[in-house]
Amino acid sequence: MIIDMPDTTTNAVGKRLAHLRDEGGAVALGRVLTLVVVAQETDIEEAVRTANEASHEHPCRVVVVAALGEHDGPPRLDAEIRVGGDAGASEVVVLRGSAPMVAHTDTLVMPLLLPDAPIVVWWPSGGPDDPSADPLGKMAQRRITDTTTSPEPVATLHTLATTFKPGDTDLAWARVTLWRGLIAAAVEQPPFEPVTAVRVEGQDQHTSLDLLAAWLGQRLRCPAVVARTDGTDAITRVVLERKSGPIVLDRPDARVVTITQPGKPERRMALPIRALNEALIEELRRLDPDELYGEVLTKGLERITTVRADA
Repeated sequence: MIIDMPDTTTNAVGKRLAHLRDEGGAVALGRVLTLVVVAQETDIEEAVRTANEASHEHPCRVVVVAALGEHDGPPRLDAEIRVGGDAGASEVVVLRGSAPMVAHTDTLVMPLLLPDAPIVVWWPSGGPDDPSADPLGKMAQRRITDTTTSPEPVATLHTLATTFKPGDTDLAWARVTLWRGLIAAAVEQPPFEPVTAVRVEGQDQHTSLDLLAAWLGQRLRCPAVVARTDGTDAITRVVLERKSGPIVLDRPDARVVTITQPGKPERRMALPIRALNEALIEELRRLDPDELYGEVLTKGLERITTVRADA
């Protein structure tokens, strides 16, 4: 069910939510957090769909904030309340405000926050250079950006490294979790030799390459190279050099990875590119600071070298 509330206030939206709860039972019980989504108009439906899918594992209230389109009149706020089949396992409130309204997003969403519940802020399109200094970021326990959607992803990632505060994270980091597990399993098999160099290849400007290379260089204490190429999808190849020969994880088709290493049979495993909802679900599993991400971002990133894939 979708309830339209044109030219309204967030206090009125909060009262309508309470009325719906009284009419339909305790629909808000069991909500574990408030997920505030700062979206562009073109991102709203995908963001709501992704949040709804994530809400099946993390029941929450979703508050989406976006700027109203062309509007020259007095300050205005249009709202939608989505419940039932239109809201997954959550309650969804979509707020479209004129510029003066969305300039104060913290004040705008405050009446809609669940009491005594953690707050998570997600920017589906890039995000601020300093998430913890953003008005909403200051309120949140977790701040989720997505550098892969930024106009200049790699530059944005390096900017975030300079402003990092505990509680910040990026969906590009969640997208390398399965890679990290496969690599760790391969390295921890005999012969137990140190890795002397690492090379991560893949899509130009995809920041998951940088974070994976930074993690490997940091953990294995070896040089790490990011090799970028055009016409590929995300991470396509990881090579770990050892004295007895390299460990190679090759995923040219973005679906199946082939693992080869000296003295062992070739292995093939399904490793599709992680969907947006999968990455968001992973980040919502923890509300405490991700210390490993912070270490990789602030210490490991500066140690990697970037080249073209044909170099």
